[in-house]
Amino acid sequence: MAEGVVVDLGGHTVTVALRRSARARRMCLRLDPVAGPVVVLPPRAGPAEAERFLAQHRIWLAERLARLPERVPLVPGARVPLLGVDHEIRHLPGARGGAWAEEGVLNVTGRTEHVPRRVLDFLRAEARRHILPHAFRLADRLGRLPAHISLRDTRSRWGSCSGRGDLSFSWRLVLAPEEVLVYVVAHEVAHLAEMNHSPAFWATVARLAGDPAPAKRWLKANGGRLHRYG
Repeated sequence: MAEGVVVDLGGHTVTVALRRSARARRMCLRLDPVAGPVVVLPPRAGPAEAERFLAQHRIWLAERLARLPERVPLVPGARVPLLGVDHEIRHLPGARGGAWAEEGVLNVTGRTEHVPRRVLDFLRAEARRHILPHAFRLADRLGRLPAHISLRDTRSRWGSCSGRGDLSFSWRLVLAPEEVLVYVVAHEVAHLAEMNHSPAFWATVARLAGDPAPAKRWLKANGGRLHRYG
């Protein structure tokens, strides 16, 4: 099966990935903020059918791609948010210390080609430094203990809680304002007590982190933009 289909959008082309799903009953076109456009195919559909499907959805795809925020590489001079506050990446090649943030600046030492990786490592470490204490603190308020906590670069969800009590979070939450980060942590911790989205669950979330509505609105309006960094 072909890995992708090249689509002419009038002036430029884009490669749309093809992914087969045994559960899919019909073709659908999705736009991942990181991976780009993907066509999900049912078991018996082939690349030729995907090409015809995409020809019918060229305008939709062009409009959605135009709305995607521009990618921001983690290089000197770029600005990246840390707990919702923009920090300019400043390269200090002659200094030591790895990477650290101070007064709106994210200082990074070492060779130029190592800056993106050092910034990414710093952001992931900061995510762990902020998310884990909140998770344990809020879980303790419920008299619960997470079985395991992991950080990943998830695209479809900001956090999850398994039936065994394993919590998982997107490290990109550290880019959002702290109250948004705390809301997501509280949401998943609340599942340790209520594995559903019942009124009792939302009451638990509110008890842990206050009214969830502002954070939910922020994520709906701005969450997709957090995927453009790096």
